[in-house]
Amino acid sequence: MTDTPQDITQIALAAPIRVARLDARKPMEFDLRPEPDIRARIAALLGLDGLRKLRFQGSLQPLGKRDWELRAELGATVEQPCAVTLAPVITRIDEPVTRRFLAEMTEPEGLEVEMPEDDTVEKLGPEIDLSALALEALALALPAFPRAKGADLSEAVLHKAPPGAAPIDEDRPKPFASLAKLRDKLRPED
Repeated sequence: MTDTPQDITQIALAAPIRVARLDARKPMEFDLRPEPDIRARIAALLGLDGLRKLRFQGSLQPLGKRDWELRAELGATVEQPCAVTLAPVITRIDEPVTRRFLAEMTEPEGLEVEMPEDDTVEKLGPEIDLSALALEALALALPAFPRAKGADLSEAVLHKAPPGAAPIDEDRPKPFASLAKLRDKLRPED
C-alpha cells in the first residue's frame, strides 16, 4: 500500500531554487519529468485514477534587477473517472504557465482581501519552488467533470432511492404537477 501524501509540499519534483544562487545575467532552464512512483503519489493527492505522463519544462529569466519571470509548459496525460458513467477518461493537458516573482510587492492588509487582476504575480521569497508551481498548474488544468465518449447525462439516475425503494422515474406522472395546473385554472385572470 502506498503512502498517500496530505498536501503538495510532501511531493518534490525538484529541490526549491534559492533565489540568491540564480545568475541575474542569464536564464535558468529546467525540465522536470517525475518517475512513476512520484507520479503515483501525485495522482493519489489529486484524486486521479492515473497520471501517465508529467513534464514541466521552461526557464526562470531575470526581469529587471531583482525580479524573475517563469515561463514554462506543463504537459500531462491523466486518467479520471467519467462524471456520468465512472468509465476511465484519458485527458491530455498542455498548458502554458507564467509567473512573475516581484521583490517589491505590497502585501494586502486586513481580513478581507480582493483578488488581484493579474494572477501571475507573486511576491519573491528566498526560494522558488518549481514542484509546487507544477502541481498547482496541473490541479488547475484538470477537467472538473470529465466525460467519456458517448456518456449522456440523461441516462444517469439523478436521485438515490432508499434501500428497497425504486428510483424516481422521470417519465412517471408527478402529483404536484396536477395541483399546479389546478391552481393555475383557479387563479383569477389579470
